[in-house]
Amino acid sequence: MNYKIVENSPFARIARLVLRSSNVAMVLGKTIHLSGVKRDGFLKDSGWLAHELCHIRQFQEHGYLRFLWLYLRESMRVGYWNNKYEVEARIAGLKGARDMHIAEKADSSINPTELPIPADVKKEV
Repeated sequence: MNYKIVENSPFARIARLVLRSSNVAMVLGKTIHLSGVKRDGFLKDSGWLAHELCHIRQFQEHGYLRFLWLYLRESMRVGYWNNKYEVEARIAGLKGARDMHIAEKADSSINPTELPIPADVKKEV
């Protein structure tokens, strides 16, 4: 799939403020706009990339202006989280993360030294 990535995008910055998020990737047409995340970090996250590639496919499927209208209308109707286009992209992202190469999964796994040891966990009485 042919796409372009724009770092430090003013569009993504606005979305980041609206969503109150530390980092955002958003798609307009065939361009992925990033704010709060660098290109390399974004591309390493196969689930996130799959999510945004799904949005690019949605733009292609519906047409640029029509998809913007459909997406905004759906968000106003049911909210961002329940927007059917976001649900579809989240499912694509989960599949993308699931298909991540085993070695990549191992590299991104939890570091056991960051977990509390049993003595650090207080029992409530």
